[in-house]
Amino acid sequence: MPDYQPAKYVVLACHLTGIYDVNRSEVLPDDDFGLVRDWALSLEKLNIRGIIFHNNFSEATCQAHQSDFLSFEKIEYDRRFKPNVFRYLVYRDYLRVQAHRLESLFVTDVSDVVAVNNPFTDPFFLSRPEALFCGDEPKPLHNDWMRKHAAHLRGKIADYAAYESRFAESTLLNCGIFGGNIGVMHGFIRELATLHEAHNHDNQTAYTGDMGAFNYLARTAYNDRLVHGAPVNTIFKAYENERVDCWFRHK
Repeated sequence: MPDYQPAKYVVLACHLTGIYDVNRSEVLPDDDFGLVRDWALSLEKLNIRGIIFHNNFSEATCQAHQSDFLSFEKIEYDRRFKPNVFRYLVYRDYLRVQAHRLESLFVTDVSDVVAVNNPFTDPFFLSRPEALFCGDEPKPLHNDWMRKHAAHLRGKIADYAAYESRFAESTLLNCGIFGGNIGVMHGFIRELATLHEAHNHDNQTAYTGDMGAFNYLARTAYNDRLVHGAPVNTIFKAYENERVDCWFRHK
C-alpha cells in the first residue's frame, strides 16, 4: 500500500466487521466495500481525504479502491470494547503520531453518513477555531433510550446522574459526526478514549455506551464551545436526501 501523506484536513472512520453489532443487530460481512462506498465517493467529490481504519478488508479490496482521496489502515480489534467504542481508541492512537501534521479533522460513521459540503473551507467553520462541531438528534438528552443506554456509565462515573439532571432538556448530541480544529479534536478524542478505557471496558449491557460517554464529555467539558445541528448535519434519520445546506447527511 502506498505511503499516503496526511493532508491538512481529513475525515476518519472505522469499519469493524466479524463482530456482532448491537446497534445493527447483525454481523457485517468482512470484505464488502459497498458498505462504505457512498461515504468514500462523497469525500472524493469534495476533494477531501478520508481514512478508513478496518480489520477485515482484503489487500485486494484496499488496492482496488485506494486513491489520492482514500486510504486504508488495518488495525487489530480489541474485543474488550464494543466496535462503536473501540474506534475512539484507534483515533487517539492515530493522532498521537499524526496530530502535528493536521489542522483540522472530522470523524464520522461510515455506512450511514455522507459528506455534502466541505466543512474545512466553510467560513462558518474557519471562523470558529475553538468550537467542537457535532451532530445531534431532534430529542432531548432525557429520553427512554438514553436512560437505558447510559445505565453502565451511570454506575461508574460519580457525577453522571447529576450531569443527566442538569442537561435533561438539552438537545441530544450524536457522536456519528464530530470535528473541529486539531487542538480541540486531539484533546477531546484523548479524553473520550480515556473515559472509555476507564469505565467502559467491562460493559456487558446490551448498549454500547458510546452516545452516553460522548454526551457526558461534550456537555460537562465542552458545552460552551458546542456547535450542533445545521450546518453540521441534516436531521438524524429524516433521510433528507435532497438537502444540500449542511456538511454531512446522517441517514
